[in-house]
Amino acid sequence: MLPILPEGTQLILFDGVCNLCNSSVQYVLGKDTKQRFLFTSLQGETGQAILAHFKVDVAKMDSIILYTSDKKIFYKSTAALKIASRLGFPTNLLTPFLILPAGLRNIVYDYIARNRYAWYGKKEACYIPTPQLKARFLP
Repeated sequence: MLPILPEGTQLILFDGVCNLCNSSVQYVLGKDTKQRFLFTSLQGETGQAILAHFKVDVAKMDSIILYTSDKKIFYKSTAALKIASRLGFPTNLLTPFLILPAGLRNIVYDYIARNRYAWYGKKEACYIPTPQLKARFLP
């Protein structure tokens, strides 16, 4: 079953064992002063339900996914840039890259995604939020 998000919020699905992904979540948490984003790991219950609903091939999934309150999903560089667009200055300066074709943007995205474990490492378990941040994370 798909989660129902509060109006104006979006859900970021991330690789919970990836150090780069976890650092990115920490960055978004620090910049998201209006608390527009919620989070869940791709490995978690909510993440798995969304992947199943949209028939995402998990064998090929090495991407961040952005799930919106109107039940749409965005992948890879499109998801990253849409997130950046809502984080304020200077991160939102990346938004104009959305005018480039996704295939072109994703060449760079896929290269980083393929190498993220080798470059940044991997955790044994998913990220566990602090008690202060727990409300922003779905199971």
